Amino acid sequence: MSQLTSIRQQNGIFEDRAFTRPAEGEVLSCSILVVGGSTAAYSAALVAARADLQVYLVQPTKIVGGQFTTQALPASDDGDLLRHRATATSVDGERFAISKLQRQFRVKQRSLQPVKGKSVANPGGGWVSPLCTTPVVAATAMNQAIAPYIAQGNLKLIPLAEPIEVLFEQTPGQRRRVTGVVFEDLRDGRTFTVKGQVVIEATDLGDLLELGNIESRIGQEARSETGEQRLPEHPLPRCQQSFTFGVVVERTAPGKGVPIGAPTGYGAQRWLNAQEFRHKFWAKIGGNWELEPRDFFHSFGIFRYRRLLRVAEDEKIVSPGDVTVLNWGQHKDGHSGPMCCGNDYRVGLLVGVNRAERRLHLQQARDRARAYVHFLQTNGVKDLKPRGDLTWTPDGIALEPYIREARRGVALTTIRHEDVGEPFFPGEARAKCFSDSVGIGQYHYLDLHGNEEIGHVSLPGKNVYALPFSVAAGALVPINVDGLILSAKSIGTTHITNAAYRMHPVEWAIGEASGHLAALSIWTNAQPRDIVTNEAPTRKLQGLLTRNGIPIFWFDDVAHDDPDFEAIQLLAVAGIVRSENKDNLHFCPERPVSRAVVAAALVKLLGFEKVSPAAASFIDLPTDHWSYSSVETLVSKQIVSGVGNRRFAPDQAITRQQLFFLVSKAMPAVGDRAFSETPKDRQLLRRRELSRVLYGVLRAKLGI
Repeated sequence: MSQLTSIRQQNGIFEDRAFTRPAEGEVLSCSILVVGGSTAAYSAALVAARADLQVYLVQPTKIVGGQFTTQALPASDDGDLLRHRATATSVDGERFAISKLQRQFRVKQRSLQPVKGKSVANPGGGWVSPLCTTPVVAATAMNQAIAPYIAQGNLKLIPLAEPIEVLFEQTPGQRRRVTGVVFEDLRDGRTFTVKGQVVIEATDLGDLLELGNIESRIGQEARSETGEQRLPEHPLPRCQQSFTFGVVVERTAPGKGVPIGAPTGYGAQRWLNAQEFRHKFWAKIGGNWELEPRDFFHSFGIFRYRRLLRVAEDEKIVSPGDVTVLNWGQHKDGHSGPMCCGNDYRVGLLVGVNRAERRLHLQQARDRARAYVHFLQTNGVKDLKPRGDLTWTPDGIALEPYIREARRGVALTTIRHEDVGEPFFPGEARAKCFSDSVGIGQYHYLDLHGNEEIGHVSLPGKNVYALPFSVAAGALVPINVDGLILSAKSIGTTHITNAAYRMHPVEWAIGEASGHLAALSIWTNAQPRDIVTNEAPTRKLQGLLTRNGIPIFWFDDVAHDDPDFEAIQLLAVAGIVRSENKDNLHFCPERPVSRAVVAAALVKLLGFEKVSPAAASFIDLPTDHWSYSSVETLVSKQIVSGVGNRRFAPDQAITRQQLFFLVSKAMPAVGDRAFSETPKDRQLLRRRELSRVLYGVLRAKLGI
């Protein structure tokens, strides 16, 4: 395709000339091949294209975006921190909990869907999500971001195709290396091949892992596989999360509803069992059941749960003309009532079954979605009509199901319950921060929507809660295959931890990380595993991410547009300069720094082996002081001395000049370079300046 001057779109779909359609048997080549229609596939392709590399994105539909678009769920599943509003001691959640690029997407959505002519925080006003728009608005915003790269020719979008074979290169004595993928055109069955120097697995179900016979896991693992103590002794691969076909419907004026019609087998087939459906639901407030169930159109009822478009300025008002997506799971029908379920499909599986069985369950799940709407329309909620114009379908049912769980790759790092669960980090504000972190995420609990299989893991009490977590770079790299990067829901999580890592903002972050990892792999001619298993290239990758406004460590008072963002983030993941207290997410960038903190940071940064002499060098630094070994180590290296009278003054604030002297003693050739943006005066050193200076030292030490 030659370069285009501009590309138009209508209703969230690009004009045909934006697409590439290979001929039968054609073999194409690129730097980075992204496979899949997921949210992560989109963000991976976007950042790789922004890196000015030749990128191919091959997906099953014409619409990009996955969860936000084709799966009809643009009511983003945000954690509490992303909803955070700025205070005197913290910044807005969208400036620290997600990347700069993802925030731009959210801002664009708001501008495309004003309410009464004004841009508002939550255009749809759904009560479960702080940002809801229609799928078409989400697709339009996503298209606007990638259109320039399609026009320039460095991003080629191939729609309506699915992978059928993974190509490998095998050298004796070495790991298999993925070299490309063979695809089938869904319209006419023609096949074509795309070869890539790096391939990103970003399908919603982990299909490349199955097609390539690449080490992977499905469903619920055994305790021996992951080490997670809550798991049983034996694997239960059929214990998977349910999936759902969302349905977009409008509340109409009285008597103007449009019946969707009952699917064949309604009330007879068990996946079409009308006894499971309800148009009202019971809720608990303060641990107690409300006196009566909430009506469908209640201010906090089912309709407004994921409302995508509203007429009234007041979020709590539900009016004719409002539009919602029905994506309703299990709920208890009052204190003593049975468990009920909406359009979640819990009967069958999509992972670990053949394609014929997959197609069967997809059709049955779509029928269940239709059955749920039919039930509503014939049981007191007549005034609904499907909005197929917002789902690119004739009946308002999503093009594709909302997928909660995929085939997961066995990666260099497996992120376990013990890495994210609140009970494993008592008194702390964060879960484990991996030293090779390439992103962050947060969802307040591990949201497992189990299917009907027996044996699903139980997470009682606080075991179900998750602390703010990070994405390990090692989770993106298969354990025994080169040339392939895992993304979307196929990364090295477990059945348990996937339940938090699958959420919209986290999947976007995973896509950005995988796209940048692929780009660095191309630029340095290094395999992804060589980047993530060695410190210097890992820090280089993290520097690339943070320079692009991507957070990799949890701080709520340092925005991604802060001038010291990169330095603060890198020093934190390296374990050199972190929070003053583990019980909060504050970095406190403007606070002064004590001599003891600087000593400990220098020892960590320089990698010195600590010494702990029996006799203390300073009378105010006893052997049981937390910084004793660090200070004594620097004394032994003749880097630090006291303040006189055998005193070290560990709690005394240090000056910029004093830090310069210490750095110059430790690494004489680095001092001036590390202080290139920091004065060497006698002003008290601030925490942001400590990170800035030591980041310069770290880069010099690693040669990056």
